[in-house]
Amino acid sequence: MFGRRRRAPRHDSNTSDIALPAFTAVSWQRLFSYLLPYKGWMALAMVTLALGNAINLAFPLVIVRLLDSVLQQHEATQLSKLALGLVGLFFLGAIFNLFQSYSLNYVGERIVIDLRTTLYRHLHNLSLDFFANRRVGELVSRLSSDVTQVRSVLTNNISQFLGSTISLVGSVVIVFLLNPRLVVFVLLLALVVVGVASLFGRIFTRWSTRVQDELASATVAVEEGLQGVRIVKSFTREAYEINRYHLAMQAMLNSSLRLAFFRSGFGALMAFLGFSSIAAILWFSGREVLAGRLEFSTISGFLIYAITIAANIGLLAGLYGQLREALGAVQRVFEIMDTVPTIADAPGAPPLPAVKGAIQLDHVAFEYEAGIGVLEDVSLDIQPGEIIALVGPSGAGKSTLFNLIPRFYDPTQGTVSIDGQDLRAVTQQSLRAQIGLVPQETILFGGTIRENIAYGRLDATKTELIDAAKAANAHEFILATPQGYDTLVGERGIKLSGGQRQRIAIARAILKDPRILLLDEATSSLDSESEELVQDALNRLMQGRTSVIIAHRLSTTKIAHRIVVLDHGRLVEQGSHDELMALDGLYAHLYTMQFRDNNSRVADGKVQAQLLSA
Repeated sequence: MFGRRRRAPRHDSNTSDIALPAFTAVSWQRLFSYLLPYKGWMALAMVTLALGNAINLAFPLVIVRLLDSVLQQHEATQLSKLALGLVGLFFLGAIFNLFQSYSLNYVGERIVIDLRTTLYRHLHNLSLDFFANRRVGELVSRLSSDVTQVRSVLTNNISQFLGSTISLVGSVVIVFLLNPRLVVFVLLLALVVVGVASLFGRIFTRWSTRVQDELASATVAVEEGLQGVRIVKSFTREAYEINRYHLAMQAMLNSSLRLAFFRSGFGALMAFLGFSSIAAILWFSGREVLAGRLEFSTISGFLIYAITIAANIGLLAGLYGQLREALGAVQRVFEIMDTVPTIADAPGAPPLPAVKGAIQLDHVAFEYEAGIGVLEDVSLDIQPGEIIALVGPSGAGKSTLFNLIPRFYDPTQGTVSIDGQDLRAVTQQSLRAQIGLVPQETILFGGTIRENIAYGRLDATKTELIDAAKAANAHEFILATPQGYDTLVGERGIKLSGGQRQRIAIARAILKDPRILLLDEATSSLDSESEELVQDALNRLMQGRTSVIIAHRLSTTKIAHRIVVLDHGRLVEQGSHDELMALDGLYAHLYTMQFRDNNSRVADGKVQAQLLSA
């Protein structure tokens, strides 16, 4: 009843329904900026690429010379030299291809690491409201598959584009020298291919973005289903989760098949246009031979160049389609990077000095959405070392007030201060470094117990870590685990009980040694024995610290120096337990109602015990 949270509204962020911004010259400049740290490697790749293509361009000329040697000059020695020269060219081409391939792969792998690191860093700099409107699986998809698409654009697509361009331009120049009339004919064919590619490019961008979005949705289904595997099994919802994933994959399949249909149609059309272009070039070159404007010995090299021209026009058209597909993923990455944190440090904000722990809320109001108030005109002074319990019915604003203190959100009106310092005037890192948080639902990482406790202070010594565990009543159960402090806790601490996870979280907070402590009552879902151990650890943790507790069990408010009662976002009562009970207001009503419910549950338990014993 008292544990329900008011949270920021959650929206599905499916970019297939959002018009992505146009990919402008500035976007290209931004994209290519990721190549700058590796310009030396890219230069090596481009030089070897150009040399390799130059060798390929020389190949038809060697063929022409070979045919001249056989058909006209009948020189066996010259034929052998040319054949050996051709083998030498192939060897050089292989060497150049080796350097080009390794250079591009090196740059590609480095770019993937740089992009993922930059994107991950930016995600951690974003405010909590961003994550309230996004799902983890979608963000993981952008970090993985979308970033890989960016790499393809910057390495594979660019190198193939440049290689095809060099081959195309070189072939056109050589063909022009052999027969200028053919160039005009080839360019007319190229215009047709370019027009078709432009039409398909827009389709590829739209459907490729849709596929990436559907993949993100499928990733979300997997991530949520596996993270909540205990709930899935306890509710026997395995079939539901499998079907949920199946539906997400089916949606992706439908989009992928639509994209594959357009790809196949584009590929078939390009193949038809390419072979038709070759047939047209053969027809034209044959007429040139018949008209005496082209030597018969030259026709083989001429045809190879003509085929190269047609093939590269088709290849460039295909690359254009691939590029338009990849740009959808690039824009999805940039969309995240362009998201501005709603909670940001003021320019030149100084760090918050060591605090005594006085917290002031001055006429604070807060809205998650415009017109939907959560807090209204709340003023509260908390003295250093004071223990405050926040109480109120569901939706009263307890969690929101709680989240304003570490500046997870900023108030819509009013100010929140610590020791007289407006939180918006100091750096977030220096503020949160002096605040400890123990949530109701403990979050542990999938490493060892030692790593989870050391998260409170990474440079802590082994002795300090063990002392924190002892203070949290965790040392004994840790030693009883198979590897002690090096025991793996499993995904989100699944190998440990709720009480054990809470005590590790308390040890983590003790190790941090914060001046201000925020507790989302950690004992509300524990059994009696675990509750006693956790409460004892919490009492040690709160000693000498300013503590703010969200109280779900009103019996725990008795340890507070002052109880603050919220209702519909307003502060309606405050005082000690006895004072508020004497006031006979909202707190007394809530306490009496919870006490009556507890007695009812106890009575039910006794009846069940009697029935069982009978």
